[in-house]
Amino acid sequence: MRKKITEELERPTVEEFQEIEKLPVTVVVDNVRSALNVGSIFRTADAFLIERIIICGISQTPPSKEIHKTALGAEMSVSWEYSKNVMEAINSLKGNGYTVVSIEQTTDSTSLESFEPVRGEKYALVAGNEVDGVTESVVESSDISLEIPQMGTKHSLNVSIATGIVMWHFFRALK
Repeated sequence: MRKKITEELERPTVEEFQEIEKLPVTVVVDNVRSALNVGSIFRTADAFLIERIIICGISQTPPSKEIHKTALGAEMSVSWEYSKNVMEAINSLKGNGYTVVSIEQTTDSTSLESFEPVRGEKYALVAGNEVDGVTESVVESSDISLEIPQMGTKHSLNVSIATGIVMWHFFRALK
């Protein structure tokens, strides 16, 4: 056994990637303060064929040296847009038929392991601020909250890790 060299991975170019059919999943980045976390979300979105990212509020947008540091160029392959107001983005997504999914621990959360995305549906996954989580008005407007089961002493995961786990769950179910 040996590690594969880059050429053996047969990855598409940025131009080819943009032509590939994406999952009907948008990630909403809700006031994520670390550009490194934003970059990591871009990189994972590229890996799992996420259709786009909507960056909201205080979150940094490309071009950014810090985003690029963890995105490694995925900020150029994954479609993205910026919305100053997260609720405007959420209302627009809902108006376009998206099921809004907050990645958050709420009084009515559904465990990720018991949630199955439905083929043919469109989803908006909302990733929240590192300290405060998903904005309360977004939680209240969400169709569902997904909670990642955890057994350790900490009550949460890093936002980019949590978002990656949920993206993988959707990729696995919808691809």
